[in-house]
Amino acid sequence: MPTSTASLFQPLAGVRVLSLALNLPGPAALLRCRAMGAACVKFEPPAGDPMGHYNKPAYAALHEGIAVRTADLKSEAGQQQLHAELAQTDVLLTSFRPSALAKLGLDRAALQERHPRLSQVAIVGAPGARAEEPGHDLTYLAESGLVTGTELPSTLFADMGGALLASEAVLQATLHARSAAGANGLYLEVALNASADWLALPRTWGLTQPTGTVGGAHAGYRVYPCADGRVAVAALEPHFAARLCEAAGVSPPDMTAPATHAALAAWLATRTRAELDAMSRERDVPLLTLAN
Repeated sequence: MPTSTASLFQPLAGVRVLSLALNLPGPAALLRCRAMGAACVKFEPPAGDPMGHYNKPAYAALHEGIAVRTADLKSEAGQQQLHAELAQTDVLLTSFRPSALAKLGLDRAALQERHPRLSQVAIVGAPGARAEEPGHDLTYLAESGLVTGTELPSTLFADMGGALLASEAVLQATLHARSAAGANGLYLEVALNASADWLALPRTWGLTQPTGTVGGAHAGYRVYPCADGRVAVAALEPHFAARLCEAAGVSPPDMTAPATHAALAAWLATRTRAELDAMSRERDVPLLTLAN
């Protein structure tokens, strides 16, 4: 794969990040930090990260380039190992409830007293007083209105969105340290339900509701059956919609009219994936064909 200009820009070069976070959001955030040039270390309990047990390929992908060490933080030896590492760490990444952090002596007050320049990015389920509540990706998505039936969402949106917010917080902490040399580190809380709320904004605004332009109301922005599969059509702009309708023999191209929906559906149902791919190339219409 050729090296891109973006991959050469490493804003976290020279920054050391230590993670205690398990499962998905923390390791995904750490991987993003590694991609931005940070030196990344992860401490795992003796039992390991649950991800390493239930999905080894995912675990391997998430920890590429990460120095993984085992430490029992409930033991004196593990605590000594941790604090020796924290003494040379810029940002600590955690995903424990506040009460669990306090039991380990890793609450904000204790850390600031012992490692004043250390910043902490704490991934929690919900912010503030709700940080002790149990939850997972599914419950945060449901709270944000992103679970609309009984089918599970197609990916772990809150977890992966939270990972991006956490890596963004590491960047914020790094900018703070560089702009205020010698200052105390920051404490930044990242809530997974807030990441779900952020991802849900298009639905909250009505864009992806059934009556919204990209929720099904626009005939040029839908998934239709075709003769040998499906086709994801994204002819949203007027010039794309006009080209699609011209190919289908639909006139006038009123993209919200029920007749247009029906005419496009009928035409697409008779076309194969190969025919639609060719039409897309010839007429410059954004679509992607899919197998059933």
